[in-house]
Amino acid sequence: MRVIAGEAKGRRLKMVRGSGTRPVGDRVKEALFSILRDRVTDARFLDLFAGTGGVGIEALSRGATWAVFVDQQGRAVATIKDNLAHTRLDDRAEVVRADVFAFMRRDHLEPFDLVYVAPPQYQGLWAKTVYALDESDLVAPQGLVVAQIHPKEYEELELSALGLTDQRKYGSTMLCFYGAE
Repeated sequence: MRVIAGEAKGRRLKMVRGSGTRPVGDRVKEALFSILRDRVTDARFLDLFAGTGGVGIEALSRGATWAVFVDQQGRAVATIKDNLAHTRLDDRAEVVRADVFAFMRRDHLEPFDLVYVAPPQYQGLWAKTVYALDESDLVAPQGLVVAQIHPKEYEELELSALGLTDQRKYGSTMLCFYGAE
């Protein structure tokens, strides 16, 4: 896995040992950032269930001003910190070891322009996370939430503040985009 574009282009990223994470492949990451395009520049980026940090690091490399990485696994947090140091993007990032839902309940968090959600599969966590984001102030008014899921996990969500704006399938990976309605 590597950084595809921007100031850290070509740098290889470490993987988290074990099978607890599922990093997004380069093909899907390239497609994601092709869709996001200019939204990334100057954005505040939140990477939930961050794993290796690959998506948030790609956002920083492409011009995001700040990224917060949240994961509760110690190995993942250590890997994200190593990857940020290796790419020299650590000065624009915060790594938080916490349960995602506990993190989202924190007071005084500034809204994010882009939120990436990539939880463990087949546990319903993606929907639970999108519902929690829908009820929070974490997504900026023109912000976007992207959920990375297996296509078999998809279900329509009845949201109040967010709505499904796009959906793309790349093999065994589906990206669901939710924006303000």
